Amino acid sequence: MNINGVILVNKERNISSNSVVNKVKWLLKADKAGHYGTLDVLGEGLLPVALGKGTKLFDYFLNKDKVYKTIFKFGETTATLDLEGEITQKNDVVITRESIEKILPNFIGKMNQMPPQFSAKKINGKKAYQLAREGIEVDLKPKEIEIYSIKLLKEIDKNTFEFEIWCSSGTFIRSICRDLASKLNTYGVMLSIIRTRCGIFNLNDSFSINDIENGKFNIISLDSIFDYETFYFNEDITSKLLNGMTILFQSKNNEKIKCYGYDNSFLGIGNVENNKLKLELRLI
Repeated sequence: MNINGVILVNKERNISSNSVVNKVKWLLKADKAGHYGTLDVLGEGLLPVALGKGTKLFDYFLNKDKVYKTIFKFGETTATLDLEGEITQKNDVVITRESIEKILPNFIGKMNQMPPQFSAKKINGKKAYQLAREGIEVDLKPKEIEIYSIKLLKEIDKNTFEFEIWCSSGTFIRSICRDLASKLNTYGVMLSIIRTRCGIFNLNDSFSINDIENGKFNIISLDSIFDYETFYFNEDITSKLLNGMTILFQSKNNEKIKCYGYDNSFLGIGNVENNKLKLELRLI
């Protein structure tokens, strides 16, 4: 079926992101489907699923920031840095709220972060966690990430705390747990993670698989995603834009615009440079 747009799914724990996408695709009988940023199997929360021509927008959302709620337990760790692995190290260090809040400013800003050995990062075409499960030690490289905000929300139990983290795309929350613990001279393991925001999308606007099965959902139209100025064009210019031609377009600034055709159809995103307009992303 020719369905184009984005549906926000509230992913449950213990299901892969790809399984969610395939389920949504089947339920809605969509021709194409994909997601804007994977969640681990143990991860929960917001998973934007693109439908039809929405899959063309992957590059627009690849580097969008994210917000997570997560629970860290200090005093022990696992090989995977989450509950998928067996405990590998423990100690008796007791962590207080005050000791955590004292070091949190060190984790704000840009930094080079080492990914976990068990991660979806690809090494020579193979995922790191696949190599790790085969007992192969992976030579991972640190990647620059940025943490905009990290808040300690509450102490849940002894050595167990809930945080809210606002960070750049590509940030590993398990690695933050590991690095926080190291700074506290202990070990750490991530007990849970919920994504609450992904770019412009919010968990509050999402739907469960059960909702979708029962027809209780909304599909976000592609044009409503972009906060650009809107322009409508006549039949001649519409034809030229759709055929990849560049047209003259008076503008004070180089900018991106939303382009609509003579029949009010959403053509896609145009890029204006030096008073010339070309359809950068065709969505019709």
